Amino acid sequence: MKRVLCPKCENYLYFDETKYSEGQSLVFECEHCGKQFSIRLGKSKVKALRKEENLEAVEEALKEEFGYITVIENVFGYKQVLPLQEGDNVIGRRCVGTVINTPIESGDMSMDRRHCIINIKRNKQKKLIYTLRDAPSLTGTFLMNEILGDKDQIRIEDGAIVTIGATTFILHTAE
Repeated sequence: MKRVLCPKCENYLYFDETKYSEGQSLVFECEHCGKQFSIRLGKSKVKALRKEENLEAVEEALKEEFGYITVIENVFGYKQVLPLQEGDNVIGRRCVGTVINTPIESGDMSMDRRHCIINIKRNKQKKLIYTLRDAPSLTGTFLMNEILGDKDQIRIEDGAIVTIGATTFILHTAE
């Protein structure tokens, strides 16, 4: 059995892939929201990116920009590598209709859709400075097992371990 994600309501639909051949197009209608969408059976490009060997190549490419975060695999999902950009990086649970620039694919309901923010800016010496603050969130943002206060802005460095809800990520700064 395979599952596909409804692009509108993000509910999963299941089907038996053995009944169809590679390259065949299938049309689905979501039982929850009624949205019709189609997929083409074949090898997924997204799935290939999720493999460990490809994640290492992505991590190397992102080091030269503004850094990235590595979301550690937990009971809700899989390891993810998400790039950061200069300015505010709003981090939270990916959800249809919520616009954030660093969405984590997760079913972790203890993670807010807008949970925390990593700000990246350059100081006078052109060195990148990383600061972490809570968005604010319902469950709080933890840096190295210490909870951030409502108005705390903490400077963080390479290797900082941040926990939001039941999900943990590691900051990797640009070199």
